Amino acid sequence: MLEADRASAGLGIGLVDEGDGFAEVRMTVTGEMVNGHGTAHGGYVFLLADTAFACACNSHGPVTVAAGADITFVAPAWEGDELRAVARERVRHGRSGLYDVTVLRGEQVIAEFRGRSRTATPVKGTEATA
Repeated sequence: MLEADRASAGLGIGLVDEGDGFAEVRMTVTGEMVNGHGTAHGGYVFLLADTAFACACNSHGPVTVAAGADITFVAPAWEGDELRAVARERVRHGRSGLYDVTVLRGEQVIAEFRGRSRTATPVKGTEATA
């Protein structure tokens, strides 16, 4: 899934580690990602966390999408900082899942993200045939 994600690739987001219900990605904050206060724009931090979330919730195989997500920013990041987002599955039941993602600069937490996933069902007429 990440190989086809042009948005994440365009920002230099790379996969560090993955497993069932788990993913770790990284990104370096560039000058284009800095806001008017001189810190990383929250949208880029959210996107990094969302990418880790997507990798973790798609690790089981079926196409899974975000049903919702929220983020709490606790510390800033600056140009040149390498950020890591570590996603862990909390629970998966039926087609729904809940994932927590921690965004770090080194060992310092800069944001906490919680994502809610939903396994997609094929749209009528688009099912693959064997």
